[in-house]
Amino acid sequence: MRPDKESAARGLAQVEGYLLWNAEVERARRQAVRFSEQLPWLTTAQREDVERVYVTDRVAVSRDSLTRVADRAVELRGEYTARYERLRARCVAVSALTVGAVSGTFTALALISR
Repeated sequence: MRPDKESAARGLAQVEGYLLWNAEVERARRQAVRFSEQLPWLTTAQREDVERVYVTDRVAVSRDSLTRVADRAVELRGEYTARYERLRARCVAVSALTVGAVSGTFTALALISR
């Protein structure tokens, strides 16, 4: 990929991540409001505190989950890359052996037929 396409793809990924994260924060806010509505005895200040704590906790949980998923994705990428490299090496070895065996067979047949 060319550098300008790489930077554009990276920029789009950053924008997508930003939008997804903002959606997660907004979802946490909506859930906090729904939660605090179940507690009608709270004063306005108490309700705001409960919502703030709820959002903070929910965002922290989301951040931890995303970090674990990202770390696992990096691990899997490494595992699959290693597997691919081994498979490619095996395929090259089998191909080389096959070509060598076929060449040897034809050479032997050519020598025998003289």
